[in-house]
Amino acid sequence: MTIAQFLSLLGGVGLFLFGMSIMSTGLKNSCGDNLQIILEKATTNKLVAVLVGIAMTVLVQSSSATDVMVIGFVNSGMMALSQAIGVILGANIGTTITAQITAFNIATFTPFLLFIGAVMYLFIKNNLTKHIGSVIMGFGMLFQGITIMKTAIAPLSQSALFVNFLTTLKNPFLALLFGIAFTALLQSSSSSTVIFQAFVVQGILDYDVAVYLVIGAAIGSVTPNLLASLTANRNGKRSAILNLLFNVIRALVIIVVINVTPLLSWIQSTSADPGRQIANTHTIFALIAVCIIFPFTDYIIKLTYMFIPELPEETRAAEDRQLVFMSQVTNVPPHMAIHQAQLEAARMGAIAAENFEKAIDCFFDYSPEKVEDVEEREETVNILNHAIQDAMVKLQALNLTPENLRKISAITIAVTDMERISDHAENIIEYATRMKNKKTKLSKKAAKELKDMAENSMEEVELALEIFTSENYESLPKIEKLEAKVDKQEKQLINHHVERLMDNKCEPIAGVIFSDMVTDLERCADHAINIAYALKDH
Repeated sequence: MTIAQFLSLLGGVGLFLFGMSIMSTGLKNSCGDNLQIILEKATTNKLVAVLVGIAMTVLVQSSSATDVMVIGFVNSGMMALSQAIGVILGANIGTTITAQITAFNIATFTPFLLFIGAVMYLFIKNNLTKHIGSVIMGFGMLFQGITIMKTAIAPLSQSALFVNFLTTLKNPFLALLFGIAFTALLQSSSSSTVIFQAFVVQGILDYDVAVYLVIGAAIGSVTPNLLASLTANRNGKRSAILNLLFNVIRALVIIVVINVTPLLSWIQSTSADPGRQIANTHTIFALIAVCIIFPFTDYIIKLTYMFIPELPEETRAAEDRQLVFMSQVTNVPPHMAIHQAQLEAARMGAIAAENFEKAIDCFFDYSPEKVEDVEEREETVNILNHAIQDAMVKLQALNLTPENLRKISAITIAVTDMERISDHAENIIEYATRMKNKKTKLSKKAAKELKDMAENSMEEVELALEIFTSENYESLPKIEKLEAKVDKQEKQLINHHVERLMDNKCEPIAGVIFSDMVTDLERCADHAINIAYALKDH
């Protein structure tokens, strides 16, 4: 192979990968947020999740993209591992469509596809048309890349060095390892499978060797998910490990099947076209693996927990994220359902208040563990907020009196205030992290002023929740005094901050964080007042 042919091969691979990316992006954009909505709703049962995983991956042309979205949902608590594994199984089937498409020889039409796609993308202003144009253009690039690759690799059959390399791959174990490594490098099993397919079509690679390369590609495809899970919480990491375990088990299952049955001979008999044989191999392997492994998914989930055990605080978080009092709102009398809603809101408020307290502690005594703890609790509050709001909608459908409707409205507004307190807690840990990263700190006087204000804000939040839960309004004068005190502190602290700036006694970054922190503490106190008065009949 000459340098020009090698560069042509690289260009073909690059064009193929870029075409895949453009097509995937265009499909996502043309579907809008519907893809994530569909994926989020794939929670009825595992079979539905498998079907959704297939559909999603066919649309975005990337099992990695689907799996990364799954990690995001599991990470946020919106999807359980039992639902995630169904989507992962489906994604492994959906990703085989790329090889099936590329098995068609439509090289004659690719320039026309490129032209049509470019015209739609460049000259038509309608967004949907532009996105469809990018899909067609990406589709054309994909096939043009394959055409370039096929032309570039044809001379390799005459290369003694390359033939010797392929001879080493006749060892199934080495072929498996090469498939894993090559796919990990490309970060796409679809791309590596299509490249192996092109080698087989050109007669450079034997079918029996390509089979093990395809099996290895399925394991190597997990690389992007493992990378994406590095910044995820323990549940997100479990989702990536779950994917890896499935693909390793899938590889073992397929290796056993092809060595004890005439499966490969049957697949080869399905078509005389070598490219189609590889495409069929890819698809049939995925279908067989999913059918065999599907009944045992619960055991794979248990195995995942052996790699990343569940901590006591995770168990608590899972319990916190479930509705405790509002599980049967439509099956109880309205007045009881509203009382349950009040208790549920108060429970969520207590979690938000705890988060506020932990965030303040992290601000003055930073640690990564405290940051993670606050972020985890913030996710809990967000999930509870959505669950309570959904339950409140069901409550409004009951036959309610005007007074009951007023209470529902008041509780709904109070829940929003509680959720905002937890949002401010998240802001506070961001300030703490920024100070840590920038290696800056507050002056002793500034830190003391903030601590005093934080204590008053925290006391006000706790008192507000007590009033909301008990509906005992004797403490309203006390909370009003606290609110006035916090408002006064806000003005004083900002004035003192300006004085320190004028005297060059304050670092610029620390000064900005100080001002933001004062604002967050004052707003939490405002939310507390709203909560305290929420249920009071004015």
